[in-house]
Amino acid sequence: MQAPEILGGRYELGRVLGRGGMAEVREAWDKRLGRPVAVKLLYPSVCTQPDTRRRFTTEARAAAALNHPHVVAVHDSGVHEGRHYIVLERLPGQNLADVLAHHGPLPAEQVRAIMRDVLSALGAAHRSGVLHRDIKPANILFTEFGGVKIADFGVAKSPDTPQTLTNRVFGTMAYLPSDRIAGRPATPSDDLYALGVVAYEALTGRRAYPQENLTALADAIAAAQLAPLSSLRPDVDPALAMTIERAMARDPRFRFATAEQMLASLDAPTRRPGRAGGVLAATAVLILFALAALVVVA
Repeated sequence: MQAPEILGGRYELGRVLGRGGMAEVREAWDKRLGRPVAVKLLYPSVCTQPDTRRRFTTEARAAAALNHPHVVAVHDSGVHEGRHYIVLERLPGQNLADVLAHHGPLPAEQVRAIMRDVLSALGAAHRSGVLHRDIKPANILFTEFGGVKIADFGVAKSPDTPQTLTNRVFGTMAYLPSDRIAGRPATPSDDLYALGVVAYEALTGRRAYPQENLTALADAIAAAQLAPLSSLRPDVDPALAMTIERAMARDPRFRFATAEQMLASLDAPTRRPGRAGGVLAATAVLILFALAALVVVA
């Protein structure tokens, strides 16, 4: 029987939880503190690339500095036999991408709750000068209590990000606005745009822009021709639908500038036209009765 792999003399590695372009995530057991953790390990083939190592260090520092209830916590980082690693809190739930793949569209109030948690985390990150730059369903993880935490700050931009990286476009294209794809510097609004795209997908059960070809995808995002949420999910209240569609606006001037603005819009009171109309009609009837009474008296 093969002995388990021990990382840094402390973390006993288990099965692979997921793989990305530059790293894999393994479940692990922290032998020193006696708790489950997740370990993100750079592939040996990319450990020699300075930019990749720098991004990995940025991820660890950016997430660790936030210390927020809706950000996956960073416990440790290091290098073992030439492989860089980050030790993260282990969450028992799936990520949003897995949930949507297995269960389809989510209830409107669950999507609103997810957005609140993510906006809370993004607000804290942005106030600290950190941009996530890769908000997407796979990077939104569920906790055992049904809340969510954002993960993977691998392409984050923080105040100490080297200048050589700041003018490059990072992230997943399907969740980037067209002006960012064209090379505009990243802003907090881009994270909010991405959250709008994620929420649209969570409500409809399908990608906002499903094109696989990158050129076709970029053209579709630039055209911003989406079916209104009201036609796909008539049960969604106007405040939620309007918030998502404003976040995804084609013109960056119409989008939210801060997470606080988006949260205020998300929780804005909704007027009910039917009820308002009923009140007006009842008032009109009372006025007519009053006028009739005056006529009779006269």
